[in-house]
This record gives sequence, structure tokens and C-alpha cells, in this order.
Amino acid sequence: MPTQPISAIEKNPCEKKARSAFGCFRLAMLGLCFALTLSIPVFAWAAPQSAKRDNRLKNIELCNGTDRSSPEPQIKGCTALIGSTDSTLALAIAYNNRGDAYTAKGDYDLAIKDYDMAVKLNPSFAKPFNNRGVAYRKKREYDSAIKDFDEAIKLSPTYGRAFANRAETHQSQHDYQLAAQDYSDAIRLDPDLEAVWNGRCWSRAILGELQPALADCNKALLIRPNDAATLDSRGFVYLKLGQLDLAIDDYSSALRSEPRLSSALYGRGLAELKKGDTTSGNADLAAAKKLNGRIADDFSHYGVHLQ
Repeated sequence: MPTQPISAIEKNPCEKKARSAFGCFRLAMLGLCFALTLSIPVFAWAAPQSAKRDNRLKNIELCNGTDRSSPEPQIKGCTALIGSTDSTLALAIAYNNRGDAYTAKGDYDLAIKDYDMAVKLNPSFAKPFNNRGVAYRKKREYDSAIKDFDEAIKLSPTYGRAFANRAETHQSQHDYQLAAQDYSDAIRLDPDLEAVWNGRCWSRAILGELQPALADCNKALLIRPNDAATLDSRGFVYLKLGQLDLAIDDYSSALRSEPRLSSALYGRGLAELKKGDTTSGNADLAAAKKLNGRIADDFSHYGVHLQ
């Protein structure tokens, strides 16, 4: 099964132009402090101005996500910047970054509001479109998500993450052909992105392109050995190829890492039944259905049915 691409949102989502703007904003503040020395006695302003400068710089660092302990420091830093700057570009970045923090918290409506502001302030900034698309996807508002990924790609045609995120959304809509195409573009643009090889493996497996799918899963496991999601995907490929022992091995390896992975339990159960092991097979199917009541329907969408 596919995992969420690192997309989702970007950990430090400033584009090069925007990153430079933040750097210039930081330097401008420092320059202002130095300029003031020419006209104000040092003892009258040095301490408060230095403290103000240091506090502003700290907020910039927090808003850029330097404190990973929780989303709260980033929200706090971005909120402080939003209330203290008139720079349109800096505001767009701050709203985008705060939206990322809200997404990390699961506050998708607040995240979307911040991405709306970032887009309004800088309509050519591709990252907020991508990140807002992620928030919409997490809310299962897939049409809105696709629209935002389309815009991000239009603004930045080499944006591999946006292709990967759109691919995952197509998968959620059971459009595996479009998903495979988008994963191929993501791989072409950024082959080191997390989960894109596994994502294409999964889409190709569902489409019946089993040998290319197997090659993709093997590539993914070279990048991230023992990844449960990729082992689950490869187990599914082996299941469809009729290589039941290999399927059971991969599903079992996935379950050692993630014992509650319902797709691996169900897939292993099917493989066991096909081998005539009804005791283990039925036990795995029952466990999978207990975790995910729709798992049988999911496998039907994937082209695999209980016989």
C-alpha cells in the first residue's frame, strides 16, 4: 500500500525566491538597527533595540520551523511575525508556514484559512497551493485538492512534491492510471522523494502492470529497507503474480513492523487460503476485518476477490 508522500507539506516550505526574501527581511532589520546608531545615543536605544531585534530574529527562526518539539512554537513565531511586519512576501511566507503547523496539528480548517491568505498575498507562490491541497486531501475534499495541485504545478512545472501529492489524491479517487502518470513525473523530477516509488508500485500493481510494479517496489526497498508499506505493496504484487510464498513472506515482514496493518493481514490471509491453509487464512481475514470493516471492498477495488 502507498504511504503519504513527504509532501504532504514541506518541512521548510520557502521557495528560493521566498527564502531570499526572508533573508533580506532579516538583514533589513539588522541594517535598520545599525543605521540607528548614527542618530541616537547608544545608551538610549542599544538595549531595547537589541532585544527587539533578537526577538524578531527568534520569531523568524521559529516560523521557519526550527523547533520541532511540537507545532506550537511555529504557530507562535509565525503569529508574532504576522502582527509585526508589513512586507507582503514575508507575510505570505508566515501565513504559509503557520498553515503547515496547523496541518501538523490536524487543524485543517485553520490551515486552509492561512493558506488562503498566503495565496491572496502572493498568487505566484506555488507552495501554499500545494500545502492547501494536502489539507483538502486530508479532509477528503478531493476535487478541491486536485484543483490546488493543478495550480501549484502550473506555477512551478518542476514541482515534484505537487505531482506526488496529486498522484496520491488520484489513488484516493481510484484513478490509478492518472496516479501512475503523476508518480512517473514526480520520479522524473525528484527521484529521491519519499514514497514515490512505492506509490507507483501500488498503482501499477492495481492496474495489472505487475513486472514494472515489482521493479518499483524493489527500488523503493533499496531506498528504505524494511519499510512496512512497501513490503505490503510488494506482497500484493506477489499475490497477484501467484507467488504465494513470497507474498506471505513480505506480508509477514510488514506485520512485524506494523502488526495492525489491515491490508497486510488481509493479503496474507488470501495467500494462505490459496495455499490451502484455511486456519491461518481465516484468522488473518477476521483480524483484518476487525481493524478495517471495508478491507474486503478495498481489495475488490484493487482487483482481488475472495474466492
